[in-house]
Amino acid sequence: MRVLVTGSSGWLGRTLVPRLRAEGHEVVGLDPVPAPTTAVVGSVADRGVVRTAIRDHGIEAVIHAGALHKPHVARRSRADFLAVNVAGTLNLLEEAVAHGVDRFVFTSTTSLMISNAIRAGRAGGAAGAVWITEEMAPLLPRNVYGVTKLAAEHLCRLVHEEHRLPVVVLRTSRFFPEEDDMAHEIGLSGENTKTNELLFRRLTVEDAAEAHVVALEQAPALGFDTFIVSAPTPFRREDTESLIERAPAVVARYFPDYPAIYARRGWSMFDSIDRVYDPSKADRVLGFTCRTGFRERLAELAAESDGRGHAPPRVVANPAGRPYNGE
Repeated sequence: MRVLVTGSSGWLGRTLVPRLRAEGHEVVGLDPVPAPTTAVVGSVADRGVVRTAIRDHGIEAVIHAGALHKPHVARRSRADFLAVNVAGTLNLLEEAVAHGVDRFVFTSTTSLMISNAIRAGRAGGAAGAVWITEEMAPLLPRNVYGVTKLAAEHLCRLVHEEHRLPVVVLRTSRFFPEEDDMAHEIGLSGENTKTNELLFRRLTVEDAAEAHVVALEQAPALGFDTFIVSAPTPFRREDTESLIERAPAVVARYFPDYPAIYARRGWSMFDSIDRVYDPSKADRVLGFTCRTGFRERLAELAAESDGRGHAPPRVVANPAGRPYNGE
């Protein structure tokens, strides 16, 4: 299949393009920044660039991963966000319809599900962590990034309803390599933070790319659907009150070895967890589950601590609770 991938020079694009080619697809990358994974240098905000890329390359499928992201909020205008994230998405959708594209995958974000109230968490008086599924409503994004991604999702739905273009929306949680924008408040190293986040709001870039490969395959059968894509969480809904007040104790119930493994690195768990993304619909309907989660990362850390080649300490889930893989 001839696939147009927007954002092909970015963190996800540089992983996704080779992965699609390994599946036998012909991939055309589109991005404003030149890169080995990018064939067309230009912006999705330019309708002519989009039209030429789709028409001249005989594109059969589109994966729209290009966008202005949260880190751009401080240095790009709201007009820029509207031009790229909203108008750019509409350009791609309408040109896809005009040129007979077979399917469309849109990279969205779990960020659009987080309101200011949710982000305030325990400091804002929350009684428990928020359990987040695709059914959450109303959605009240806290910045222009979330607002424009939500608007783009609605355009995807509208174009599907009007033209029957199969569209799969993937609300990916964090997979960016940069430090968290609240790192100075968290006070933990980037690796420590990212490992903690695999419990409730992160996935690897490799898993993000794989989710897009699966969505591309399943789009015609699904028609239109939206999925949270995040590493499986070990937590259950009844954990939410404890997570907001004493997260380390909850994690230790599921992973009794984690305190010792963390101690050897001088790491800490978050005192409070304010949200949990539930990716079970993607497993159930899309047929996709992330390969790497907290359990897998913890096992890697244990193995790295064993410098003599011995078997790493066994990482177990709470025997009285649900296993980490959700079975």
